Amino acid sequence: MKNIYPIFNNMLSKEEKERQLHQRGVTLWFTGLSGSGKSTIAVALERRLALQGVLCKVLDGDNIRSGINSDLSFSDMDREENIRRTAEICKLFNDTGIVTIAAFVSPNAYLRALARSIIGEGNIMEIYISTPLAECERRDVKGLYAKARQGGITDFTGISARFEEPKSADISIDTTNRSVESCVDEIMNRIASRVVYELQY
Repeated sequence: MKNIYPIFNNMLSKEEKERQLHQRGVTLWFTGLSGSGKSTIAVALERRLALQGVLCKVLDGDNIRSGINSDLSFSDMDREENIRRTAEICKLFNDTGIVTIAAFVSPNAYLRALARSIIGEGNIMEIYISTPLAECERRDVKGLYAKARQGGITDFTGISARFEEPKSADISIDTTNRSVESCVDEIMNRIASRVVYELQY
């Protein structure tokens, strides 16, 4: 079949860009309930990696839904499209050698598999922030659980919509009674070999 996208053959490869940046392009996909600590840890991880000279980008519901996905609702179809577009963005960043930290509830196995299929099996690590519902609801940082309990939000994950726990996440962390720093320490120890680029001379 004729290649209808010949420009891809002429662009710099992912490997060439990784060598230029001295790092590997990978997506760290955070999943977990609202209030579990996904975004807090993602931002802290970005800062820690930046201190080591690693170029990163954090994507979460706020910066994605306020911009490129501002046209999407919270219907099942639009939730899927939200994850699909986000995964495509992650893939583009990864192809540029950038470490992408994506923090999304992504509440079921289908959505997480969709993201993995787009980004590529070798380019994604799934990090499950497994903080229990009771603790997430106790924090209720945005007041969403209270609103959901009162019927103000329908199909809210953990209350009126089910969250499917990942069965084979690369990393699983319960943030209950743990500092952000200790959580970041654990993640840093586990991702080092996937992020640092060993130059070949």
